[in-house]
Amino acid sequence: MRTGILFSGMEGPLHPTTQLIYFTRVTDAVVLNFEQKRACQIRTGLRGQLERKPSISSTHLASDLGVVARPQPTNCPTMIEAIGLTKIFLDKKRGEIKAVDNMSFTCRPGQIYGLLGANGAGKTTTLRLLATLLKPTAGSALVAGFDTVREPERVRRNVGFLAASTALYARLTARETVVYFGRLNGLAEGQVKQRLQTLADVLDMHGFLDQRCDKLSTGMKQKVSIARTLIHDPAVIIFDEPTVGLDVIAARALLGFIRECKSQGRTIIYSTHVMSEVEKLCDVVGIVHKGRLLAEGTLPELRRKFGENDTEELFVKAVEGSR
Repeated sequence: MRTGILFSGMEGPLHPTTQLIYFTRVTDAVVLNFEQKRACQIRTGLRGQLERKPSISSTHLASDLGVVARPQPTNCPTMIEAIGLTKIFLDKKRGEIKAVDNMSFTCRPGQIYGLLGANGAGKTTTLRLLATLLKPTAGSALVAGFDTVREPERVRRNVGFLAASTALYARLTARETVVYFGRLNGLAEGQVKQRLQTLADVLDMHGFLDQRCDKLSTGMKQKVSIARTLIHDPAVIIFDEPTVGLDVIAARALLGFIRECKSQGRTIIYSTHVMSEVEKLCDVVGIVHKGRLLAEGTLPELRRKFGENDTEELFVKAVEGSR
């Protein structure tokens, strides 16, 4: 059987009978059946190979992140390009629901693009379309130069996707989970260990690396999900409200880590409804409401357009002006 790489953005609870089939670098579909017996085998194998080493110093973060960084795709001036992206769901009671309505935007290398909108605005559906978890009803999207419908495997090869609802496999420890995803993403053992140490240091995970995921708090689980999303050092990183469940210190560390990813030329699309996160992180902001992109630009541009210096006020004005 040919091996592949599990797409870490796959959502839903990872029950022992759940089958995960999102892979990249594959020529044949590979299905992993997470049965209880298999989980025990994974745990036994991982524990036999992992060395318990002290964490690295955070002062070496930049250099350590660069050690196993994957090269950026070449000849790709826009890493994300959505063109008339539309997604319609059919509901028996409500009929057609247009979750994403003719949305177009671009994101360049080394840029953080923020999708700002209330719950239910269409942010998550947009991100799922970009990550190939959903197919568009109309329109198209290119990620790292690859079409999300025609070349989904190549898109996934370059993407790390973290959703707020991403679940963890309960019987594996935090360490086993991250290492397992590193192996599925084709990293050598030395790279997996090095990336694990770096991510654990940045996200302050060392205190619970060897605890089972079903024993972790919400904030701890979110950190494990973030680590497994970034273990293969993807060129494009999609964050769907990643600070949910994190305390102030952990959220601050995560935002710092995202800035570091940006400084290395990574392309980041970041959805949130938290105004302060947009102000701290985003180079370009797209205001989303009822599936439509109402306005787009840098914060200074948006402030001039709506005549408001306060981010919350300009957001409200943009939304009310669309009604």
